[in-house]
Formats: sequence, C-alpha cells, structure tokens
Amino acid sequence: MRTFGQSDTLFGFLVTIFLFVKSDIKTTLVPITILSVSSAPLCTPDRIFPVVWWIFLHLLQFDTSNQILDVEEDAKNKPVRPLPAGRISLRHATILRWGLVPACWIISALHGGPVLLSSMALVLFTVLYNELQANRHWLTKNIVTAIGFASFEVGGTLIAGCHTSHMDAVGRLSVAISTAVFATTIHAQDFKDEAGDRLIGRLTLPIVSPQVGRASILPLLVTWSIALGFMWQLTWAYTVLLLCFSMLVGVRFLLMRSRTADQTSFLLYNMWLSVVHMLPGYWRYLQHRDI
Repeated sequence: MRTFGQSDTLFGFLVTIFLFVKSDIKTTLVPITILSVSSAPLCTPDRIFPVVWWIFLHLLQFDTSNQILDVEEDAKNKPVRPLPAGRISLRHATILRWGLVPACWIISALHGGPVLLSSMALVLFTVLYNELQANRHWLTKNIVTAIGFASFEVGGTLIAGCHTSHMDAVGRLSVAISTAVFATTIHAQDFKDEAGDRLIGRLTLPIVSPQVGRASILPLLVTWSIALGFMWQLTWAYTVLLLCFSMLVGVRFLLMRSRTADQTSFLLYNMWLSVVHMLPGYWRYLQHRDI
C-alpha cells in the first residue's frame, strides 16, 4: 500500500528533497547565506535568491552523498530522512547524488570561473568527507568540514557581490575567520549524534574525549566572541551581548547532557554562529567602512 506524498509524485519528490537537507537548513543554509550577504557586500537585493539556490543545490549534493553512506546511522539518529523512511531507494538516491555534481558545476559556471572553482572544491571535499571517510575521526572531520564550509562561503559571497570574479579584503577576512571558527567549534554538532556515531564506529570528540569536548566549547566561544568584537569593532554593548550569548551556549553544553538538551544547545550554537556571520555586515553597513 502506497502512502500519499511518496517520491513518485511531484509533491512527494519535493518533500523527499526537503527531507534530505532539512537538518542542515539551520546549520548550513541560513548561516552561510547570512555570511555571503554580509561579506560580499550584497550587490542588489535580488542577488539573495541565486545565493540561496546555489548554497541549497550544493548542500543537497553534500547531504545525498552523506546519507547514502550512513543509512544505519540515520536509522538511529534521524529516522525521518528519506532513506531510512523508505521514501527513496538507495539506487535512486545514488543516481541523484552523482547527477547533482554536473548540475552544480553547470549552475556555477553561469556565474563565472571562480564560482565554478568553489563548486569543484566543494565536490572534492564532499568526496573526502564522505566517500573517503574523513568524517570517521574528529580531527580530519573538523578540518575537512571547515574547508568545505569555506568553499560554500566563497561561492556564496562571489554570487552575492557585483563582481563574481572578485572578493574584497572584507570578504576574504570574513571567510578566513569563519573557517577558523568552524574548525575549532564544529564538534558542537556531534554531541546530539553520539549514539549513531558509536553505532558505526565514528571517533568524534564527544566519543574520544567527552569531558574535553564539552569543556572546550565554553572557552572557545567566549574567546571567539571577544576576539570578533575587537576585529569588527563592535560597541561594548554589542560585545557584551555576544559574550553573554556565547556563555549561555557553552554552559548549556557543559551542564545539560541529555540528547534533547544537546539538540537545543546545538540550535543555540547555530544562532550564535549566525550572529557571528552578521558581523562583516555590521562593519560594512553600520560602520560604513571598507578595507
């Protein structure tokens, strides 16, 4: 008996596509769109749609790659995803995964060579992360994730700007800072997925050293909040607000350790990250400066 809305209808297919990326809308699509618009600077408001579309398409390429390899983990951690939920077969998901690669490159080529290079780099790091299993150890996972996010950010920032072949100093600095923030704090996402990661033998920091993993988030977020307040020349009031927010997130990870609490803490982490990604825009649009 077939269920209404399965992938053999247009509506069902669109729902399936949405479910592939649903969990990464808050972790990738929203923060990177914010950074792209803040860093570019945004050429015209109508550039937001192609930025979102480019990031979404590449996110879908990454997520299908990840989910065809970790069906067992998703059955434990995220059973509503298309493969464990039975919305799409592994064969069709694999066809979709590899079909998205030339689609991403064609869309990127329409924006110029530098955007295409960003897309190619993102595909490369997707393969490293998933097919070549760099995600199995926390160190390589953090590094490859951070560089992959940088590829997202470079492409999005180039598309948002008026000159898709050029990023100015503010854009380059914001991407570099974001990459460093990701590399040092992205293990915040692994606490909520610990059960599934143990099931497939993945050595994330919460598994290898749970106390160090949890204890590290508070000082890292606090340090980054203070440093970024100075880098982007925030007022003292804004710096204190950002600092208090980072302390809230860090203390939650340290003291509240249930899976539900970790999911909420990770949501707050992504809100902190989105605020951090707005800071280049603060520099540009409120301080009216350029470097």
